[in-house]
Amino acid sequence: MVAIILLAAATGLLVNQFRSERLPLVGDWSIKAQLTLNSGDTFLITLDEAKTLFFSGEATFIDARPDEHYRSGHIQGARNLPWEDFAARFEEATADMAPDAVIITYCDEESCSLSKDLAFALLGKGFINVRVLVNGWTLWQEANLPVESEPNN
Repeated sequence: MVAIILLAAATGLLVNQFRSERLPLVGDWSIKAQLTLNSGDTFLITLDEAKTLFFSGEATFIDARPDEHYRSGHIQGARNLPWEDFAARFEEATADMAPDAVIITYCDEESCSLSKDLAFALLGKGFINVRVLVNGWTLWQEANLPVESEPNN
């Protein structure tokens, strides 16, 4: 049985070695890697690019974090569309937006996947210019860019 397993593993590695598009033996599961296509195109946006779009008014920022995080502080003018409430709140959050509107989704922390999940859901709903600002909330604050918060209820 051990010999069969070793033979199968060796055969798999050998076949992979000669494929034109080899499968990586070690994967990069970072949010940044998940947002980059094989063609090299990416859904990532840098802080500088996001800042330029913010000050020009050419982009709509959407916070993918839960309501309580949004209320405690968010990018000035950002809309809140929590990933966990996407189905219920999609229409309300995007009703006045054109399909070609520039949308920048963000959440917090390098490993936060909420903004990625929200971006792909928006793409699935027909929006074509969706970008993700990874670790957006932290980066935005550290750069002393405009933020706001909601009053406590």
